[in-house]
Amino acid sequence: MAPTLFQIIFNPTSSSELAGMPKDLQLQILGEFRGLPDEVRASGFYGKLERGVKTLHRYRVGNYRVYFECHELGVVVHRIFSRNTLKDFFFRNVQMVQNEDEALAKNPEFWRVIEEATAASREEV
Repeated sequence: MAPTLFQIIFNPTSSSELAGMPKDLQLQILGEFRGLPDEVRASGFYGKLERGVKTLHRYRVGNYRVYFECHELGVVVHRIFSRNTLKDFFFRNVQMVQNEDEALAKNPEFWRVIEEATAASREEV
């Protein structure tokens, strides 16, 4: 049986964020995507944020949080935030009573930042 193709697609924003990291961290982040999108969906390891029909997943690599969505060919990485940045702190702590994913899913500012990265991808095409 031929292996299934799997792509990691970085939009321009996440590509820029990744490029600013040390090479060993870049490789560590890329290595986290060894599974197929179906495994990502089935796994409880990844956080899940939903808004309407859009579903993003989150995972942590060291001090970073990677926000991505599953795609038929693999995954599309939208943003990579350092957990120590002010933006990440704001997003994660808006509503302390909820868990991280629930708070982000309800935060319009988070979705605005994700949509900005998506729009930048469309402009490059």
